[in-house]
Amino acid sequence: MITFNDKRHLDVIAMGRSTVDIYALDIGLLEHAHKFAKYLGGSPANTAAAMAKLGLKVGFIGKVSQDGMGRFVKQYLADINIDVSHILDDEEGHKTAITIGEIKEEGKCTCIMYRDNCADLYLRPEDISAEYIAGAKALLVSGTSLSHSPAREAVFTAMRFAEDSDVRIIFDPDFREGTWDSLDEAAVYMLEAMRHADIVIGTRDELALPVGRALGKDNLTGREIADFLLKHGTQLVDVKDGRNGSTVYTANEEIPSPSYHVQGVVKTFGAGDAYAAGFISALIEGKDLFFAQKQGAAAAAITIKGHSCSDASPVKEELLKFMQEQAFSQQP
Repeated sequence: MITFNDKRHLDVIAMGRSTVDIYALDIGLLEHAHKFAKYLGGSPANTAAAMAKLGLKVGFIGKVSQDGMGRFVKQYLADINIDVSHILDDEEGHKTAITIGEIKEEGKCTCIMYRDNCADLYLRPEDISAEYIAGAKALLVSGTSLSHSPAREAVFTAMRFAEDSDVRIIFDPDFREGTWDSLDEAAVYMLEAMRHADIVIGTRDELALPVGRALGKDNLTGREIADFLLKHGTQLVDVKDGRNGSTVYTANEEIPSPSYHVQGVVKTFGAGDAYAAGFISALIEGKDLFFAQKQGAAAAAITIKGHSCSDASPVKEELLKFMQEQAFSQQP
């Protein structure tokens, strides 16, 4: 089991992509949509929100624009009791990134991401407080923040501070190919982050990119990915496989877990963020790995039935009730 320092006043500090999601309310192709809704967006911000709703004490490190979109992000997080004292205002005119979501029938969805020169990518190493990070049990970082400087260097600075203060590092690749200049660059920096992480959570495809480049192999299995990462210092690797569930690998265990089958799926946006929140929350609360996977799967199943990522993630009572009433799916 991963252990956490219970004397820290924050459970988790999330870091990086804090943006705005604009999702079409009209079901169908985006070109025919006329009505939209605005939500908190960005994988680390969504995961932070979901963890806070599950009762964790959460902080956030990021940068937003000095306009209505930036103020919306910061106020949303503050309203759900996330510490926003280390979310900085960008003073150079960079804008908060936006994701436009197209939601079609049967839960199918696609998105367009606007991230050129966005504010969160201008978080700098000097913006990171070692003292603030030392006050947390865990630091959650995502791969999207590694795509460009100076945010890339800020992430590695935060990870170094976490290592120095015995703060557990959790890495989620949050891989979006279009946000990187090249796949080779993505593989190099994501692999370096994974080498410093205690916990890695990602899909097989996300994790196979950096590990596959390192090994010179294609079509890696979850076991092969985990063996490589565990050999290089990671303590726990959680390989997600959508509706097929997930498998957790440690030095001594391989724990498969199915997913929940739910009706009325609206979209798949936010499933991974909700899963991470449920999984991490359970670990910090001292639950076993299988329960953590089950809680993550339940959080994802609830979230995909709502229109948003952040708003649709469950509170603790809702999550536990769902887990008591719903059975794991036996079919992928």
